[in-house]
Amino acid sequence: MKIAVLIPCYNEALTIEKVVKDFKHELPDATIYVYDNNSSDDTGKIAMAAGAVVRPEPRQGKGLAVRQMFFDIEADYYIMVDGDDTYPAEAVHSLLSPLVQGMADMTIGDRLSNGTYYKENKRKFHDFGNNLVRNSINFLYKSQIRDVMTGYRGFTRIFVKSLPVTSNGYQIETELTIHALDRRFKLVEIPITYRDRPRGSFSKLNTISDGIKVIFTIIRMVKDSRPMMFFGSTALFFFLLGLIAGIPVITEFFTTHYVKKIPSAIFATGTMVFALMLLITGFILDTVVKQDKKNYELYLYQLYSEKHMKTHEG
Repeated sequence: MKIAVLIPCYNEALTIEKVVKDFKHELPDATIYVYDNNSSDDTGKIAMAAGAVVRPEPRQGKGLAVRQMFFDIEADYYIMVDGDDTYPAEAVHSLLSPLVQGMADMTIGDRLSNGTYYKENKRKFHDFGNNLVRNSINFLYKSQIRDVMTGYRGFTRIFVKSLPVTSNGYQIETELTIHALDRRFKLVEIPITYRDRPRGSFSKLNTISDGIKVIFTIIRMVKDSRPMMFFGSTALFFFLLGLIAGIPVITEFFTTHYVKKIPSAIFATGTMVFALMLLITGFILDTVVKQDKKNYELYLYQLYSEKHMKTHEG
């Protein structure tokens, strides 16, 4: 059983040595990979000295680093963790167990259920952002995920090799969760104890700008995976807008047999036509997405078949 620990890093010289050594202690047979994302400090050198395999990732962004990790690294099971020493290495066994037992394709280190994140986290608006994103995704996908944006996760090989990473930055955690829900992968959440960064270590997450990017990631992925919902709701909005603008025009016509509110009539007609176009677009794209999901299922069958063949050969 080959296990890879993936640590995307940017300026974590203060904590990376401890993170690498903690995971080497918990998983002595695993390979620890640190992808240094243009750090201006000695993150890479310190990680290498601690025993990690260090590789550079010149394209800035956590999502890009994770994407390259998924391309490069071959393993049976993967653990992804941040290099800031906020996640307990001793919880890795709880994250691995459901993967090995076949109970999960992705395990999630849940920081929120036991309250440690709310207690330890000192950054403003993070609680609000976490709740907003979690509630939005749970509403859209009818799920009950407790921690959508945690950076501590476990994956099977099939999940990693069948995931098209499209996020560049900190939206990667949201993308992982939405992909798993949309493609019906098995998820298991494991409550973990969260601890805040040590003194002198600083988060690279910008609450406002990265939060906006996460929101747009959700919108984009809903548009791509559930176009009927996205375009249908947008069409309904413009239909109601056209109805509001058009009712006075219709009332005037039936009363006087004339239309004097020409601008309102043009606006109402335009919005109604636009609503119809959005609805038709939703129907067409919904058909395309359903076919794409069928093709994806066939691709998963192929991956599972290859896995079983290798298992029997072994």
